[in-house]
Amino acid sequence: MDGIVRPRLASLSEFKFGAVATETIEDALLHLAQQNEQAVQESAGWMGSFRETRIVEFVFLLSEQWCLEKSVSYQAVEILERFMVKQAENICRQATIQLRDKKEPQNWRTLKEQLFNKFILRLVSCVQLASKLSFHYKIISNITVLNFLQALGYLHTKEELLESELDVLKSLNFQINLPTPLAYVEMLLEVLGYNGCLVPATQLHPTCLTLLDLVYLLHEPIYESLLRASIENSTPSQLQGEKFVSVKEDFMLLAVGIIAASAFIQNHACWSQVVGHLQSITGIALESIAAFSYAILMHSVGANTPGRQQPIPPYLAARALRAAASSNT
Repeated sequence: MDGIVRPRLASLSEFKFGAVATETIEDALLHLAQQNEQAVQESAGWMGSFRETRIVEFVFLLSEQWCLEKSVSYQAVEILERFMVKQAENICRQATIQLRDKKEPQNWRTLKEQLFNKFILRLVSCVQLASKLSFHYKIISNITVLNFLQALGYLHTKEELLESELDVLKSLNFQINLPTPLAYVEMLLEVLGYNGCLVPATQLHPTCLTLLDLVYLLHEPIYESLLRASIENSTPSQLQGEKFVSVKEDFMLLAVGIIAASAFIQNHACWSQVVGHLQSITGIALESIAAFSYAILMHSVGANTPGRQQPIPPYLAARALRAAASSNT
């Protein structure tokens, strides 16, 4: 973008499975499961509202332009999501205090314009912070960021760029090393390899990345279809949608759905075995895994999905998803 030759992206074939001791894998999986349980329990309100397709696409394209690995793009989306949720919550909190104290309320239009005018800067700061977490690969310099912003017509100084990063860090209490669905996918693939899965992890991995991109880009329609299936109604209420936030924040559920859908694409004859392994590893119901993989495939390949290959009664899938939603609230 600024005239510098792009370095070669890390090849997917370089990703190694089976190089870590089983004890380490068990500890890491347990840690991820605990993180996921906490995230699901704390999910509420605005969470998930800023994984909009245009925002995700912008982050993905920018990460590709800057030759960042896939994990950085997912991390950047999650950092931006958490930051924007915090901003929305702070605005609502301020408005509540002002109404309680009968003070003159701030102009909502002014607050909205402030968020809007700084949004691209905040987004780029989140990508840059995510690149710094991936210290073993490539960190995006301030010069690269400033040149990019200038190309878009945004003139900022290095000081403003540093202040933007600091605003994001302070807003999130410097907790930006957030888990991403990719971490869950790769951990489960590692475990599947040790469990003797018929479809090799190295074969599933690139397909999982493609489908994970798809779920991020089609986040709203995919989860909307899951919500409609869970309540057996095409017009969910606002309350039902709010309760379903916990399902949207369940990265373990997303990971098993991604892997199951990838297994069906790679070798549908082995799909049942892969799903069985995933159920035994995570404890997630077979019906929930099937329902999620069905939703992903219906929004990607469209036909010959697991639901048609091995029919699952809709009420079972709905019951499983309802159970997941109710247990997370």
